[in-house]
Amino acid sequence: MPSSDEAATDPRPATATGAATGTEPGRVLASFGRQYWLRARSRSERLAVTRGKRTDLCVGDEVELRALGAGQAVVESLHARTTLLTRSDAWRTRLIAANVDRAAVVVAGEPPFSEELLMRMLIAIETAGIEAAIVANKMDRPAAREAIAPRTAVYRSLGYPVFEVSALTDPSATRASLGDWLAGRTTVLLGESGMGKSTLVNALVPDAQARTNAISQALGTGRHTTTFSRLFDVPAHTASDARIVDTPGFQTYGLNHLSPSQRLHAMREFVALIGRCRFNDCTHRDEPDCAIRSAAQRGEIDGLRYRLFLQIETGEG
Repeated sequence: MPSSDEAATDPRPATATGAATGTEPGRVLASFGRQYWLRARSRSERLAVTRGKRTDLCVGDEVELRALGAGQAVVESLHARTTLLTRSDAWRTRLIAANVDRAAVVVAGEPPFSEELLMRMLIAIETAGIEAAIVANKMDRPAAREAIAPRTAVYRSLGYPVFEVSALTDPSATRASLGDWLAGRTTVLLGESGMGKSTLVNALVPDAQARTNAISQALGTGRHTTTFSRLFDVPAHTASDARIVDTPGFQTYGLNHLSPSQRLHAMREFVALIGRCRFNDCTHRDEPDCAIRSAAQRGEIDGLRYRLFLQIETGEG
């Protein structure tokens, strides 16, 4: 589960009104609580804190920082975000990553992935205006490949790119498969525990473990490397001008920050059917003449995704 570095009391984008004298632009590479590891425009990296009790920064944020010497800085302001990926429950909203162009959800057939969790992530990604793809890992295992094939076919039919990789046994082919898609973009990697996301990160960024250890030491967290998000540059020979944001493994992904309408419109196969139900306030459960339920019953849309969507709506209240 993500730690307190992703907590935010106000997830709304803040805008810098102008650079203050003596400041320079920087990017948040990692965060933990109220401490941030930043890279300045000069390419120097340093530990930074915010003024006051501000905690609404996350990995990928562009900021104005003021150097304090001895590798330290203070964040003076936050630039407007192009994108912001969040998750939420009934009590709080957590920021995951800002200013990302794409998101890849890592799944696998061994152990079986949670399709409800995959759908929750994709709904959040779609609503945030971020391009999404699925990375099916551990495809060197015949049983895993067989188990996952019918479900990845559904997502291909919905227009999601699906990359089949074996990050552990064939990292070279994994880099070749993903390189063009990653190039020129900042991509956030998401997934539940056990899917091999950390192995994928290590395949794409061979020194990721050393970089994480250095950041962890700088932040003084003393935590396991998967407890905070961090941004890495992808080596140019793998993907030109590419960055990835690695995130902790998720066990839940709340969508309380999204309205029922937003969640509904994020289901790609539902969009053409919205507005065709008899009742304007249709819940798509048991109302007569529900266009979405009828399409599921006829097999025109995937029945499992329809049932899981209803389950998500019940869970979100």
